[in-house]
Amino acid sequence: MTGEADSVANTADTLTIPGLKRPVARIALGTWAIGGWMWGGPDDRQAIATIHEALDVGIDLIDTAPVYGFGHSEEVVGEALSGGRRDRVAIATKVGLDWHDDHKPFRNTSAARINKEIEDSLRRLRTDHIDLYQVHWPDTAVPMEETARALEKLVTQGKVLALGVSNFSIPQIEEFRKFAPLSAIQPPYNLFEREIERDILPYAIRNRLAVLAYGPLCRGLLSGRMTPETKFGSDDLRGSDPKFQPPRFAQYLAAVDALRDFARERYGKSLLALAIRWVLDQGPTIALWGARKPEQIAGVRDALGWSLTEQDRKDIDAILARTVRDPVGPEFMAPPGR
Repeated sequence: MTGEADSVANTADTLTIPGLKRPVARIALGTWAIGGWMWGGPDDRQAIATIHEALDVGIDLIDTAPVYGFGHSEEVVGEALSGGRRDRVAIATKVGLDWHDDHKPFRNTSAARINKEIEDSLRRLRTDHIDLYQVHWPDTAVPMEETARALEKLVTQGKVLALGVSNFSIPQIEEFRKFAPLSAIQPPYNLFEREIERDILPYAIRNRLAVLAYGPLCRGLLSGRMTPETKFGSDDLRGSDPKFQPPRFAQYLAAVDALRDFARERYGKSLLALAIRWVLDQGPTIALWGARKPEQIAGVRDALGWSLTEQDRKDIDAILARTVRDPVGPEFMAPPGR
């Protein structure tokens, strides 16, 4: 594909997130790895080039968070968008994770923490407003009313355009919505981690909430680049993810091999394109494409301009049932409360 066909915004469906100034493309850039923490350290030069490449292919939503590198990811995003690029994208960041001096995060959604974090994020991102501000994890130590009303105040002040929540249950979402409007939810969602299909995804469809699906490549597993010999460093979250440890790792790699063959034989596509297309075909979803090198953006275009059939989805489910006999979810990522 060449010319306009190379643009995400021109080839992929767009999605309207209530409160944002314009619809956004359904593939967004996720920046957890860019922050470096739990991903083997940062590389700012590569990160900025990655963000610029994402903009060049038409990605117009960037998702970040203060805890991604303890402010570093937001700083890199801010630097990359300086010089006139800020108006080209919507920025989604998060609030409600605090950390000690030893960089161990914990949940804190108090009004005081929110009021501090918004100013820190605005400064690091070099902007006067956040397009989508999301509660990173629910905090049972703080009344939901306090959290939601503090966030709604930021909307009335013009510092935030729209609100979202991440990793919330249905009861927690309902409680939040008693006190503030909600535009989006952000859960983990990919071919291997599908818990939201039981309740979160149907709820989002019924209530017209955008779903920002994080981890659509399951922390690189669905990139197709891993082998049984792949090792992870001490500062890599995959070292503590049960999917990447025996005996499960072999099961997931068997699924990856079968899915790679399926994508190639049925569509002439890569496994990576299949994994993203599958997420996009499930509902009002935006796939958060995590990347930290410019070349990792190239595959975005391959996920666009086609769709899976109902039979495809059934065949994919059969592959997973045959290969992944001992599945596990993303629970290991949950930070502790206070």
